[in-house]
Amino acid sequence: MLERLAFGELPAKHHLALRGAGGQLFYEACLTRKGFDGPYSILYHQHRPQALRAVSAAVIEPLEAAERAPRGAGLSRRHFRTLAVGSGQQPRVPLLFNADLVLGCFRPTQNEGSYRINAGADELSFVLQGRGTLRSALGDVEFAAGDYLFVPKGLLHRFVFAAEAPHLLFMEFPGGVGVPQRFRNPAGQLRMDAPYCHRDFVRPRFEGPKDEGLREVWVQRGVERQRFAYEHNPLDVVGWDGSVYPFAFPISRFQPRVSSVHLPPTWHGTFEAQGALICSFVPRPLDFHPEAIPCPYAHTSADVDEVLFYVDGDFSSRLGVERGSLTLHPGGIPHGPHPGRYEASIGAKRTEEVAVMLDCTSRLNPTSQALSIEDANYENSFTDGASS
Repeated sequence: MLERLAFGELPAKHHLALRGAGGQLFYEACLTRKGFDGPYSILYHQHRPQALRAVSAAVIEPLEAAERAPRGAGLSRRHFRTLAVGSGQQPRVPLLFNADLVLGCFRPTQNEGSYRINAGADELSFVLQGRGTLRSALGDVEFAAGDYLFVPKGLLHRFVFAAEAPHLLFMEFPGGVGVPQRFRNPAGQLRMDAPYCHRDFVRPRFEGPKDEGLREVWVQRGVERQRFAYEHNPLDVVGWDGSVYPFAFPISRFQPRVSSVHLPPTWHGTFEAQGALICSFVPRPLDFHPEAIPCPYAHTSADVDEVLFYVDGDFSSRLGVERGSLTLHPGGIPHGPHPGRYEASIGAKRTEEVAVMLDCTSRLNPTSQALSIEDANYENSFTDGASS
């Protein structure tokens, strides 16, 4: 929810008739948040958007059925190698979850052959590898490696990838996700001291109706998923306006803060959700006090589980991590730099690392898929300095 956009054919006022050149009536449809009290977009369709029918029974997603990690999985600090997640029959692989979010890897081997509606959660993904188009009735959003992708709950969409095998970190937030309110002025505009501006976000490119010949739609809400179908083209929108729409945000556009001494992760906050803060670490000058220790200090986050997704560069505080590594540090257990990294950082002037971090206020649980790609030596690396 950035600001209102308007494209295509629109009547003079909402809830008024809009007709085509031949007199045909277009069908108004509202995509709303918080019932009718939150942001919304209004779309005008050539056909009735509610004319979809169920063509299968509901199925239960693996997260609810058999993929939860067994009780007693432990409170260890963990390292998961997401590049080891197999792509194939189940392209979306959940790795961590709690009541506020599900986080996992999306590694499709082919373009989605049907549309999808996540009716229960906003989706925020980070593109580690690949490029393509996020397609919806609101238009196309082009994306590439290094981009965040936002899809609002309830929006019919699909991903169209280019040739390179894609690898995305996906995050589902039932309570919604968006720009922190502290970055907005009273008019809703992004403040001049926010870490990004309106120009940094890639919005949909709307061209009108686009018939891809696809009619099938998978609808997901929570752990249930069901297949529906249209008789007509669902990308039949002739115009829309509103504040609910997908977008991309390149992490390279995030403006990092720099201080004389080390700043806490909250200064890198980029998006916020119920129970989570999503932070971006990007190349930047390091602390400039003559006695500063740039490497993060050891800390005990008594109320927060911390997740780090490593994207690129030299990860100054960690040994044994790589591009695509995902670490989990449970709340209440001290964590910090690996042996030798704290001391070695003194005098460093700049960091080139790129990473995405989540601070989560509820305990995160690993799935059995996560445990299958775990680095078994990570817990010991905090004392012996070694990680496989």
